[in-house]
Formats: sequence, structure tokens, C-alpha cells
Amino acid sequence: MEQSAKARLSSVANSIRLLTSFSGEEDELGITTLAGRLRLAKSTVHRLAATLTSAGFLEQNGETGKYRLGVALFELGALVRRRMDVANEARPKLRELLEKTGETVQLGIVDHYSVLYVYEMESPRAIRMAAAVGARAPLHCTAVGKVLLAFQPQEYVKQVIENGLTPYTAKTLTKRDAVVGMLDEVRLREHAIDDEESESGLRAIAAPVRNHTGAVIAALGVAAPVQRMSKKVMHTCVPSVIGTANAVSARLGYVPSRRSNGD
Repeated sequence: MEQSAKARLSSVANSIRLLTSFSGEEDELGITTLAGRLRLAKSTVHRLAATLTSAGFLEQNGETGKYRLGVALFELGALVRRRMDVANEARPKLRELLEKTGETVQLGIVDHYSVLYVYEMESPRAIRMAAAVGARAPLHCTAVGKVLLAFQPQEYVKQVIENGLTPYTAKTLTKRDAVVGMLDEVRLREHAIDDEESESGLRAIAAPVRNHTGAVIAALGVAAPVQRMSKKVMHTCVPSVIGTANAVSARLGYVPSRRSNGD
């Protein structure tokens, strides 16, 4: 590894050590104290603190000159908390959907340029769709991904398309116009269908979950092998999936009249 790369990694490690030096008992620390704990030169700690402050991860007390954790960390923590909240609120409703359909249910959010599954319950049947918490999936061809992508800002959608629309099966949409048209339909119908587009032999349905502001923060769905989920069965499951998503949204404080205009 090059020396400059090592130095960058060292700076990242030291920045993490600096941030984790704060506690409930010591919410403000000075450069001298931080340098002593981190066993680094004051000049190095000062440089790290200045960088972290400019990014909002630290704030400096104008009177004492000491540092405290910044709002940027609170905002990042709020994202994690939001993810935890939606998973907690969705759990009982997803179990009801599993019991009603007998098929695997899952909950996903957007993370970077993919779906991140934050909760799932597998079907008790021997042949079933498997999904693991923490697993990722493409946005443009999975049911959960299509729903999430449909309610993202246009610039984000444009970037996803520019990043490349990988064909996972012969049915995967890979043309820009086709994907844009599909997303329009998802927004109109309030659900998405994956008809063997992400994996041969698999069908899935998903619907959006909204928070109290009306923003789509997650999508939940049900997935099953084509042997059990015929197209007829798939369409009969749609109201149950939408109803489950609406019930979770209600638990998060969503009232339909508050739906944002951007949706």
C-alpha cells in the first residue's frame, strides 16, 4: 500500500477515535485532553478537529474553545433510528401478511444505489424465496426496488439508470424509456410487480411505506416461486400487500391527506 493511502487510512482511524472519545459525562473536550488520550500531537488533533468541524461532525464552543459532537452525527443517527423504527412497526403487520399468504415477506430501504433488506420473514414451505437481513438487491428489477426507485428524486433515478441496468433474466427491463415508464406506472398503481425479472422462477409484489410527512421511506413485499404464485394468484395478492403497507404507514403516523406533492 502506498504511503499516502496509509496516511489517509490512519487519519480516518484517528478521526473515529477522536469522535468516540466523547461521552455523556464529557460532552466537551479540548485539544490538549484529546491529544493526550489519542497519544497524538496537538497539531495533528487540531487538524483533525478542524476537518471534522467543517463537515459538521464536531462543533467548537466559541467561549471555551472546546469541541463537542456536531449535528451531522445526530442526522446520521436519525437515519439509523428511522430504519429501526420502520422495521419495528412493520414486524407485526409483516407477520400477518406471511400468515395470510404463506409466502416470504420482506422490508427494504434505499441504501446508496441498491435495496437494503432490513427485515424479512421466510415462508415455512420447503421451496421458498430466501432473503437475508442486510442483503442487497437491485432497484430496477425487484418489486421492493421498483417501489423505492419510483419515489426517489429524478436526479437519483437518472443516476441509477446511468450506472447501468444489469439484465438479471431475459425479462429484466434494461432500456431507459421502459424503466421510466414502469416507474410512472408504479407511482400510479401504488405497487410494483417482479415477474421473473430479478430471478427466474420468482415472482414478487411490493408497495410503499410512508412516514408521517408522506415520504416513502421503505417498501414491503411478498415473494414466492412461480409454481405457487401464478399470475392470477399474484394479482389477487396485490390488495393484501398494499393494505399491509398502508397499515404500517398508519403506524408511522401517515395520514393520506398529508401525502407530499412530489409523490
